[in-house]
Amino acid sequence: MKAISYRRYGGPEVMEYGDVRDPKVGPDSVLVKVRAAAVNPVDLKCREGRLDALLDPVFPVIPGWDVAGVVVQPGVSITEFAVGDEVVGYVREDMLSRGTFAEYVAAPVRTLARKPRNLSFEEAAGLPLAGLTAYQVVVGALGVKEGETVLVHAAAGGVGSTAVQLARHAGARVIGTASEHNHGYLRELGADPVTYGDGAADRVRALAPDGLDAVFDTIGGETLRWSAELLAPEGRLASIADHHVLGLGGRYVYCRPDPHDLARLSDLAEQGVLTVHVAETFPLERAADAHRRSAEGHTRGKLVVTVDWAD
Repeated sequence: MKAISYRRYGGPEVMEYGDVRDPKVGPDSVLVKVRAAAVNPVDLKCREGRLDALLDPVFPVIPGWDVAGVVVQPGVSITEFAVGDEVVGYVREDMLSRGTFAEYVAAPVRTLARKPRNLSFEEAAGLPLAGLTAYQVVVGALGVKEGETVLVHAAAGGVGSTAVQLARHAGARVIGTASEHNHGYLRELGADPVTYGDGAADRVRALAPDGLDAVFDTIGGETLRWSAELLAPEGRLASIADHHVLGLGGRYVYCRPDPHDLARLSDLAEQGVLTVHVAETFPLERAADAHRRSAEGHTRGKLVVTVDWAD
């Protein structure tokens, strides 16, 4: 099959388009015909070797953890899916090897859920990792409730925009940091936008003078520090970017595959609660360009790699 792969760590230039061996379908796996695969910042970290302490690479590595596609072969023990089912998945395993930037991926069943019927494959591909991260923070770690005021950093990105929608669905007021050109987008999602940079803490304080009930940090460092200072006495803090949140009494969250959470996200998308904004798509052979675009930062929504099929 055709795929993107890399044989060593490095920049986007190490990514190659060409033939690789077809994946084997284990008993608890599902062979998925890939229609779209989203780009996530963690993909760049993996490619650069920054997750080497956590995940052993089995070169050549096929990158990508997010997928939307069609089941073509269930493993022998699989009863959850049948041939022809449309699925989405956060296909993360405990090593770097068989990712989703390929024509096919053998996905463990624990990583999959039904694709939302009202989303395109491109939109659906942007849901798993960003959606699960937002869900496991907003609903899980922070337990956002009706009437609360929540601060979401990088609120126009894939994770942030989903977090805004989930918090609004819970009945919370949301303040979101973003570049000024994304303020209109945040207002459409129902958030009060605040510009990044110097003075951001003062601008948030002006909007929430009584303190914040919850903060979702996606940046870390100094942003995490001043965000913690703006919490109300019983406020909660969670970060996906900086483990120093633990020393501030908060929660550090690393997204994990969860088929039940992913199914819930699919349901919310079908109910119109969640939307996925696709900023740009790239054909599979141009996946390196998608990585370069992701490295520029400040993407609104998701970047998606697509696989074209004649059928």
